[in-house]
Amino acid sequence: MIMERLFAVLFFLLISFGYSLSPKEEKQLIRDIAEIKATLKTFMEQTDKRFEELREDMNKRFEELREDMNKRFELIDKRLEQMDKRFEDVNTRIMELREDMNRRFEQLYTFLWIITGIFTTLTVSVIAFAYWDRRTIIRKTKEETFEEMERELRPEKFKKLLNVLRDKAKTDKELEAILKKYGLL
Repeated sequence: MIMERLFAVLFFLLISFGYSLSPKEEKQLIRDIAEIKATLKTFMEQTDKRFEELREDMNKRFEELREDMNKRFELIDKRLEQMDKRFEDVNTRIMELREDMNRRFEQLYTFLWIITGIFTTLTVSVIAFAYWDRRTIIRKTKEETFEEMERELRPEKFKKLLNVLRDKAKTDKELEAILKKYGLL
């Protein structure tokens, strides 16, 4: 409606340049122009008011959006901090488990050294006992053998045995060499 009036006034102005107007028409034209100005002014004020309301509404919405985004970012930051804390807790647990495993391996290693020491000690003890026992038995057997030989081989038997060996040495060169070596031939 306002636009129609504006076109009408403009059309009328164009025509009026070509024709002269009467004073009544001029007054009417001035009233119409004043009315159009007032209407246009009101329209402009309303339009400005609407734009201002839209701008305020948009600013309000942007501010709400900004606040909402800030809250969400704060929540995300809190979640990230919680995740960092969880990672630190997991790292702490892993380090504790590693230390516990190291302690257990150290205990196992120590236990294996103890077992190795015990086994070595037992082995050395058995070998030493066997060596001592053999020397003891050999010495005792030797003594018993000499005693038995002394009882059994009296000098006359010993002389007979030596004569037998000398007779045999006449035919056996090896026995002869042995008897010569010990000065019995």
